Amino acid sequence: MNIEKTFIKDLLIITPNVFTDERGYFLESYNKNNLRTLLDNDFVQDNESLSQKNVLRGLHFQKPPHEQAKLVRVITGSVLDVVVDLRKDSTTFGQHFKQLLSAENKKQLYVPTGFAHGFLVLEENTIFSYKCSTYYNKESEGAILWNDRTLNINWNVNQPIISEKDKIAEKFTNFVSPF
Repeated sequence: MNIEKTFIKDLLIITPNVFTDERGYFLESYNKNNLRTLLDNDFVQDNESLSQKNVLRGLHFQKPPHEQAKLVRVITGSVLDVVVDLRKDSTTFGQHFKQLLSAENKKQLYVPTGFAHGFLVLEENTIFSYKCSTYYNKESEGAILWNDRTLNINWNVNQPIISEKDKIAEKFTNFVSPF
């Protein structure tokens, strides 16, 4: 397993070892013992979504005391995965990080608590999977507007397919971070 640090503290790219032969491939997508020293949490819930090309989901987060760390990956297809640092004492507060996650590259992104998370689907029938460190809590959900000018995220898409909830998410300029 290869672990790569990013310019944002605690945000990690994890690439599993992949073993291939004439039958296909095998990989270990998560091993608590191997990641124990890096990931300071236990995962309690797994989620999966199926999306079509140009669907944009996010930028979502869970507020304390139900904040979530996530380990995200793509099973089929590909996404442009984006996170925004919402930790007010962080030197990278308000900065974003983008990573291509795909069935082909098998990369995973570890997103610690205190981040907003979203992704743009790049291929039809993309299956996105993620582990969460706490259970979903509707009253704690939050969202930052995906195209907020302050964040200046280039999603490389003109007309994304967005939920009504995400269309009216909070502007970052009005956001008071609970992290």
